Amino acid sequence: MQSDYARNYRNLWERHWWWRAREHYLRGWIERIHRQHRCERILDVGCGDGLFFDVLSQYGEVEGVEPDSSLLSESRWRPKIRNVPLDHGFDRIGQYDLVLMLDVLEHIESDEQALRQIKAAVRPGGTLLITVPALSWLWSAHDVANAHFRRYHASSLRLVLQRAGFEVEVLRYFFCWTVVPLVARRWLAPATPGSTEYSVSIPASTLNQSLIWLCRVEQALGRVIRWPLGTSLLAVARRPGTDFDEPRDADRANPETRGCSSAR
Repeated sequence: MQSDYARNYRNLWERHWWWRAREHYLRGWIERIHRQHRCERILDVGCGDGLFFDVLSQYGEVEGVEPDSSLLSESRWRPKIRNVPLDHGFDRIGQYDLVLMLDVLEHIESDEQALRQIKAAVRPGGTLLITVPALSWLWSAHDVANAHFRRYHASSLRLVLQRAGFEVEVLRYFFCWTVVPLVARRWLAPATPGSTEYSVSIPASTLNQSLIWLCRVEQALGRVIRWPLGTSLLAVARRPGTDFDEPRDADRANPETRGCSSAR
């Protein structure tokens, strides 16, 4: 991650409309997963200095992995965070009911190998919740500056999860309304090899709050509309196994919503 961006990351997480809207969306999915199968142990992979831990700790015991030491501080969550590479010994850190990878996989060159490592940390029958940037034709200076290897399409994310041994239960585009602005960003800030000059700023308060509410309107509409495109992708995938009870009859009738209710 670009060093200036890394230093500002907590501020962006706590205030920027994109991070605020994404957290709201993720909380809805975590609540659904938790209702179906209690998340007593949670692992956040690429967790920064525990940015999401206050929310996750409402559901279960939370731990994290963060390979970038520049993102870590001596916060109260620091003892719960391992500063190790993302391919380092996941088979030795225990097994979790829920593992999160939130905009992490695009930073890893061998994504299938990384997911196979992550699978070792998911309890049989447990859940992986993952988000990634979407649509390869939106590639821009933002992706270069932040050391992304790729942006995903629904088909490519499904394929790599299946190859790693996961059963994909939910796959959704979100941030649909931002496709047009990001097309404009691609034209205004095209990706060039070695480009590192890129920054993200927080809009003025009124605009920032308006964009948060625009995202929430989109998320509410997403309860009944499956967006055909979006600048981000969310997947809910399960490690095959029998540790948890079988799905309820209502969930069994619709395999795409097994483990979660419909998209919010």
